[in-house]
Amino acid sequence: MAAAFASNLAQKPTEILSGGSNPAEQVDPEVVTVMAEVGIDIADEVPRHWTDEAVADADVVITMGCGDECPVFPGIRYEDWPLPDPAGRTAQQTRPIRDEIRTRVVELLESLELLTDD
Repeated sequence: MAAAFASNLAQKPTEILSGGSNPAEQVDPEVVTVMAEVGIDIADEVPRHWTDEAVADADVVITMGCGDECPVFPGIRYEDWPLPDPAGRTAQQTRPIRDEIRTRVVELLESLELLTDD
């Protein structure tokens, strides 16, 4: 959800990658549903495993509770967003998680000056 929001909201060119230390085999159907409700289609997305190379090349890495499983490299900005995993939740339970992720993505993009064309 975070990568989808960032891709849709960033107003300056940026590369956004999504992955995890222990990704599911597919995007949770309720996550697809609640993202479609806000006009973002992630039905064809596939969870990916983070590689050390992808993390090492990043400027910013957002984690969501992966703890010691996430690779850490010096000089990279890390933020941990301890949010509930939406997997297995109903759409009603997933919407507040989606909305919190959107809020955090907006704050991140503002801090990176990716929400203005100035």
